[in-house]
Amino acid sequence: MNLSAPRPWHREPWPWILMAGPFIVVVAALYTAWIAVKTSDGLVTEDYYKKGLAISQTLLRSEQASKVGLVAGVHVASGTISVRLQATSKDFVLPPTLLVSISHPTRAGLDQSAALVRVGDSYTGSVRLPAAGHWLVLLEDEKKTWRLLGNLILPANGETLIGAPAARNAGALGTDTAPADIRQ
Repeated sequence: MNLSAPRPWHREPWPWILMAGPFIVVVAALYTAWIAVKTSDGLVTEDYYKKGLAISQTLLRSEQASKVGLVAGVHVASGTISVRLQATSKDFVLPPTLLVSISHPTRAGLDQSAALVRVGDSYTGSVRLPAAGHWLVLLEDEKKTWRLLGNLILPANGETLIGAPAARNAGALGTDTAPADIRQ
């Protein structure tokens, strides 16, 4: 009978195979922690406290747009954005320029802003055509006295209305029941 001396544990394959699983998990956890520390979270703004304090002014600007019955028709195509404004109030005067921000709800790297110049009865400007999907559109004047916030789903056929629900239901922007013309 030939009995050989048992091999040391580190010469056996099974302890190494059993230790490989937890070792891989530890390496993956360290890599995940490194990614979390090195990359920024685009959904969290750096000045969240200041933005929280300014919410009442933001709501007042939205209410101002509602008071004048402001409605906007937004059209995005081939690298340009065009916006038509209309209001029910006869006291509303079209601003010379319009600020527009197009933002994605979850991907901040795709957000963009532009100043649109008034040409006739609409505002036009160039933008990088955003990717297909759901987008938030913010329209405001340069003095930031009012603002309109709405949704835009791209690709869109035709014009998307943004503004007061009552004005939208009344058929704003180009029908027989549209709100009164805006003074030039």
